[in-house]
Amino acid sequence: MARAPSVKDVAARAGVSLGTVSNVLNRPERVSPATRARVEDAMRELGFVRNESARQLRAGHSRTLAYVLLDARNPFFTDVAEGAERAAEAAGLSLFLCHSDNRAARESDYLAHLVEQRVQGVLVTPVDPQAQVLSDVRRNGTPLVIVDRTRQDEAFCSVAVDDVLGGRLAVEHLVDRGHTRVAFIGGPETIGQVRDRLAGARAAWADAGLPDDQLTVVTTDGLTVVEGRSAGERLMGLSHRTRPTAAFCGNDLLALGLLQQLSTAGLSVPGDLAIVGYDDIEYAAAAAVPLTSVRQPRQELGRRATELVLDEADNPDHHHQQLVFTPELVARRSTLG
Repeated sequence: MARAPSVKDVAARAGVSLGTVSNVLNRPERVSPATRARVEDAMRELGFVRNESARQLRAGHSRTLAYVLLDARNPFFTDVAEGAERAAEAAGLSLFLCHSDNRAARESDYLAHLVEQRVQGVLVTPVDPQAQVLSDVRRNGTPLVIVDRTRQDEAFCSVAVDDVLGGRLAVEHLVDRGHTRVAFIGGPETIGQVRDRLAGARAAWADAGLPDDQLTVVTTDGLTVVEGRSAGERLMGLSHRTRPTAAFCGNDLLALGLLQQLSTAGLSVPGDLAIVGYDDIEYAAAAAVPLTSVRQPRQELGRRATELVLDEADNPDHHHQQLVFTPELVARRSTLG
């Protein structure tokens, strides 16, 4: 196998010193345009590829960030990742995506691997924001920012949305539309966002003076389209007298599954059941019946999380911030008719 061209080969071909080649690779502003062009020509002629691993070893860290996301099948998280990627690119860095699949052991393995790879920083939507593994990453010298979750302390930077307010906005909208029998569809309640959205829904219901038993909670095993269809089957199994006239779903995937099930059964939205989703992913507006949804600033979450992790990596005066964004209700045909 032919030997890969080295920095020495480039220097010899261009007729410059090793230091000049190093400057072209790492500090090009220090090299005159004519000399830089001669070195770059030599690199192209030789097929020289920089040994990034060696550079990272010397620097003590890589020019990469990583985002350990909870569910790559959910467009909410890929939208967050897009915002993070754009911010990373603006800083001259690459972003690795790791999918924990909502499994703590898988998340822990990824985090350990990323620390070994000396990434500059980690963004993570953790299975458990209180988990010790997050502190272990920090103790090993890798900055970490929590995304779409909050902790009980202020030991980390975090970016999240006020989900209690989001749940309140959803139910207030349905009450304003005249609904007095509403279902909340979401679960499991071990997910903090589900608990918060339900808490906001219950608070709005109580403020409206409506009976507790007319806010039905349909617990699901996850936040997926399949679970939304299953919830639709359960709602249709209720008598017409007790069946809710509206549903607030814990995320848009559930809402889309519910919409599909109702359509299959020949029921109309919002005539037979009004629906509110959560996240306002792209598919919400593009659904057969465009979904009313509580919008989260998905890409902004990723962008700000990246800025925070870079500040922690580079700024000796860094102070942890816990940013909480305000959600917005976007009304569409699924509740307006």
